[in-house]
Amino acid sequence: MKTTSLFPLFLLTAAILVLPNCLYVIREIDKAVLLTFGEVTNSDIAPGLHFKLPGVHTLRRFDGRIQTLDIDTESYLTAEKNYLEVDSFAKWRVANTARFYTATGGDESRIDSLLQQRINTALRNQFGVRTVHEVVAGERDLLMTTITQNLNRTSLEELGIEVVDVRVKRIDLPDNVSDSVFLRMNTERQEEAQQLRSTGLEIAEGIRADADRQQTIIEAEAYRDAERLRGEGDAEAAAIYAQAFSKDPEFYNFTRSLNAYRESLGNKDDLLLLSPDSDFFKYLKNGSAKP
Repeated sequence: MKTTSLFPLFLLTAAILVLPNCLYVIREIDKAVLLTFGEVTNSDIAPGLHFKLPGVHTLRRFDGRIQTLDIDTESYLTAEKNYLEVDSFAKWRVANTARFYTATGGDESRIDSLLQQRINTALRNQFGVRTVHEVVAGERDLLMTTITQNLNRTSLEELGIEVVDVRVKRIDLPDNVSDSVFLRMNTERQEEAQQLRSTGLEIAEGIRADADRQQTIIEAEAYRDAERLRGEGDAEAAAIYAQAFSKDPEFYNFTRSLNAYRESLGNKDDLLLLSPDSDFFKYLKNGSAKP
């Protein structure tokens, strides 16, 4: 076989061996730096296909997604000189690739140790100026926000990472502290309940007073209207009686006598003692009685 016929085969073999080392792909979720003889020359590599020279360039690739750091349980002393067992975690991601590589030397596991030390220091400082009640309930959200903001500022400058969030998962209290916190919270709840009861009683008294006032007004108005109607009725009845008496006095007297007989002698047990000459019996003697 001639030498010229082997040259294309040699080129093809060389290309197959060299090209994979010359090309690399950056994914959307990746962060990477390109080193030239060990020095960072490109820390802002866009996603896609790129070219490098074997032996000259070295690629270091990192996960660009949000990472979770589960922090070991630590004891922190509060302003009341009480120890709390705190279990926390942090969310972070690479923001400055060149600084991140410089700070960790390309060893991603180092960031966990460095970040955990900073978080422990921040938690210790913040717990040290707060009471147990403030840490557990009163200012817990403010505490976490302050730690995240302060830690994110220093970590971005020194480690090249963005601290997305720092959260406390659990706080264990010593027995004596737990009892005192429970008693304080119970007292606060009782005070709040008593205040609500007092407010409710005050509102109820106001409602009752308004209802009594309305009842008095309604009864007074009803009595007034009833008396007016009763007076009008009595006046109208008197007028009718007077008109009837003026037209036929004898019939009027007869009717009144019948009503008197009915009311006086309506029961068999009734006993009435009167003189036989009394005018009360004049309409019972005969039909010719006259006034």
